[in-house]
Amino acid sequence: MASQFFGLNIAYTGLLASNAALNTTSNNIANVQTEGYSRQQVNQQAANALRMFQTYGCAGAGVETLSIERVRDEFYDVKFWNNNAKVGEYDMQVYYMEQVETYFHDDGQNAGFKTVFDKMMITGMQELMKNPSDATTKAQFVGSAGDLVEYFNGLAGNIEALQKDINLEIKLKVDEINSLAGEIANLNKQINTIELAGTKANELRDRRALLLDQLSKIVDIEVTETPIVDSNNPERETGGNRFVVKIAAGQTLVDTSDYRGLECKARASYEKINQTDIDGLYDIYWSDGQRFNIYNAAMGGNLRGLIEMRDGNNGEYFNGLVTSTGVVTNPDTGEEQDTVTIQVTDTYLQDLNKCNLSDQGGIINLGNQEFYYDSWTYTFDEATNTYSYTFTLSATTGEDARNAKRLTNDRMGKFATIGSKTDYQGIPYYMSQMNEWLRTFSQKFNDILESGYTSDNIPGIKLFTSDHSTDQEQFDFPDATRYNTGQSVTIDVADDSYYRMTAKNFSLMDAVELNPGLLAEKSNTGDGVEQGDLLEQLSNMPYDKTTLSFRGASASEFLQTVLADVALNTSRANTFSQSFANISYSIDNQRIGISGVDEDEEAVNLVKYQNGYNLASKMIQTLTEIYDRLILQTGV
Repeated sequence: MASQFFGLNIAYTGLLASNAALNTTSNNIANVQTEGYSRQQVNQQAANALRMFQTYGCAGAGVETLSIERVRDEFYDVKFWNNNAKVGEYDMQVYYMEQVETYFHDDGQNAGFKTVFDKMMITGMQELMKNPSDATTKAQFVGSAGDLVEYFNGLAGNIEALQKDINLEIKLKVDEINSLAGEIANLNKQINTIELAGTKANELRDRRALLLDQLSKIVDIEVTETPIVDSNNPERETGGNRFVVKIAAGQTLVDTSDYRGLECKARASYEKINQTDIDGLYDIYWSDGQRFNIYNAAMGGNLRGLIEMRDGNNGEYFNGLVTSTGVVTNPDTGEEQDTVTIQVTDTYLQDLNKCNLSDQGGIINLGNQEFYYDSWTYTFDEATNTYSYTFTLSATTGEDARNAKRLTNDRMGKFATIGSKTDYQGIPYYMSQMNEWLRTFSQKFNDILESGYTSDNIPGIKLFTSDHSTDQEQFDFPDATRYNTGQSVTIDVADDSYYRMTAKNFSLMDAVELNPGLLAEKSNTGDGVEQGDLLEQLSNMPYDKTTLSFRGASASEFLQTVLADVALNTSRANTFSQSFANISYSIDNQRIGISGVDEDEEAVNLVKYQNGYNLASKMIQTLTEIYDRLILQTGV
């Protein structure tokens, strides 16, 4: 049976339980403004009753305080993390697409494409047609053409700088991922150390959840927590947990107290993917040397948005089937080098005006085997109506050896790729669009000029060309490098074809700049000095889609076609960014509704637990009086 002091022990347990509840309430109130804090509550239950050998059976033994745990619903955490990855992705796209839009924008005051182009092809051309042989008027026209050159040079420079900024931010995000992963792994160790002793590490768990919130905006995450069981008794849980964080659609970043770091490695000049890429773009690797797949379609967060902006090619990447292999001897080193011919079917690869393949070498994937290549040639076979590229692979021996093994015949029929398909319209896409327009426009413009004569009956020469990057020379673009005549042709990447023209190296012929009189204005040598029929052809060419077409529009509509892409992507990014931000706000409110500290609720709890404490104290006081009468006055 219970002792005479049983009631005092019961009151004491009630006092302890109310005191724990009051302390927990005090902690909740103190952290009402603490970011990421989850309100805590005391878990208690009735103590095991004493079995009494009396008619009334069992006697209650008071209350047991089991634990102090945080109130948290992991379901809403997962929803928040998944949505937060989308918020991070579109935030990056909004920020950088707005800058791209600014670069292309032309409001009449800002010297954009339309302003510069109209100045040359409308204002300048009209003045020139009034007096075709006048040297001053020709000089003014050449000057307006120079403005067009400066516009594209400046635009290319701005977009290159933007790609550089994005590239640097990718490295910052990778460093941030490493920092967060290290903190999470350290917290996992501390949490397990505490919880193996049987208590809950509430504050540490809150801190870890806050770090996961931050990580989920940078890259998509998947979190699993499983109890660690006793190896000798699988049914007994030790109190510790295995906590795993995976990123980028299933790549393990943190495994309990261990984490895999990431590092950025800059591409060498001979590892470029696109002709327009700046040097030193980063690839990401795990610290153990394995490649981190940055083109994973399931990846999310800031990292995805940055990769899409930096490398987005609108799905226009090099791909085809291996049709033949061969061997050539390098005339400089005497080393044997393998060659591989790849047939292509995509229209953007069949037209070199649209080609953005690196001219400095790169890495080609042949049936899931990677090889370095030094150069390539483009071939159109009129007889079979096929288009192909032949790559000269880097040597496997000698000072310039980059490939570890020779090419084998089992690559025949394999799928070949350079780079990856990235459906987003990022920096490479807009650079490629500019280059395509310049090559198409310049080729047609130069062809018309070269078909005519000056007022002095001198054969016309080109106006638009490109500068070499290594010397002061300019590209000549001879007729032998034409690839859109419908006749068989083979063009080496080193040839002076219009493929070599980019927005960055776009320029005017030095000879015409020095002597604008070399600008042709008539079609026949027998025509008079006032004849300007050639100028009329030039004037009509940018506005006639049958003469020159760019994406189904005339040359003069370049800005509308490209700016439409920019505006659409910017608007889409803004819409999705706002939409996912609103969803994130809603989910976070639901989380806070469960785990947040409510001041009114805590005030009610404070009164409730205070009353409980007072009643337990009153019970002890009452029992004290009873024991006083029992012991001192009855002599028991």
